[in-house]
Amino acid sequence: MPQPFRIGVSSDFQTSAPDTIEPVLARMIDPLSHIEWDYHDSPVDAPVQPAAITHFDGIIALASRYDATSFSGNERLSCIARWGVGYDRIDTAALTANHVLLAIAVDAVRKPVAEAILTLMLALAKKLPAKDRLVRAGRWDLKTQTSGLGMSGKTVGSVGVGNIGGEMFRLLAPFDLGRRIAYDPYIDPERAESLDVELVGLETVFRESDFVTVNCPLNDETQGFINARLLSFMKPTAYFINTARGPIVNQADLVAALQSGVIAGAGLDVVEPEPLPVDHPLIHMDNVILSPHALAWTDDLYEMNGTIACESLLAVFRGEIPRFPVNREVLEKDAFQEKRKRLAARWRESQT
Repeated sequence: MPQPFRIGVSSDFQTSAPDTIEPVLARMIDPLSHIEWDYHDSPVDAPVQPAAITHFDGIIALASRYDATSFSGNERLSCIARWGVGYDRIDTAALTANHVLLAIAVDAVRKPVAEAILTLMLALAKKLPAKDRLVRAGRWDLKTQTSGLGMSGKTVGSVGVGNIGGEMFRLLAPFDLGRRIAYDPYIDPERAESLDVELVGLETVFRESDFVTVNCPLNDETQGFINARLLSFMKPTAYFINTARGPIVNQADLVAALQSGVIAGAGLDVVEPEPLPVDHPLIHMDNVILSPHALAWTDDLYEMNGTIACESLLAVFRGEIPRFPVNREVLEKDAFQEKRKRLAARWRESQT
């Protein structure tokens, strides 16, 4: 009887996202007698310890931190499958050095996050929170003071045009926008053209957009790079929307811009830190819509994130390459190739 494959599921699912991955595991993994899964301990504010994951072939991770120490002495682990797409809490260089592949769930988040951006955009444009407050206060007589913006002719700008930014522009197609502009030094110009997106400089995005949206990853290059200088270029009637990662924005500068009227308002699904302290200035601003990094969390996202994570691990166990690898350089390493061969052999044995 071959050794069963073992999947570790980060324990923060139990506290931060209960009953999201478990139904998918029940559907895709539990019927397979040669695969077992269990939770592994994942501290809130510390890296996962080596002993917690040394006996797993693959991991499904929510928001756990994995650094170089996490993989100390681990010869077995072959893949971490992120339940989502962001991986700023995972040391990819350490993964590669330890011959572990990282896979993400690109297709799962593309549309839900793009829908979240449009939700914030429309709620800000129509001044939905202010209208809601008027009704609750019985002040229908003040409704003309909360007139909003129409989308026709407006300019939507994006910092980044990856999968989510591209989907955002696709969903905006019926809104009769004036311009669709973006800054992305890495995009293929032909892809931008296919999306009817005009590539411009970063300052131009902030100067000319009625809505500035953030759709880039958090990394050393982008951390804190949206600051007072860029925000000062925005129109006083413009709105700022961030559904990517909080640390991409210098939050103190954003607070100052909102308080001083440099910009009209903001829609934020991500902040820094998370959770946001209850006495933070953002919480008390009427021109800000906040969401707890969960606006895209829908039934569709739960199902697809879990499905793609399981598919990624099953592919690796079969000795194959999952659809959305991140650190592709590990695929060329001899040690990883040996892992793949061993996994494929174990998989064939388990099918006999």
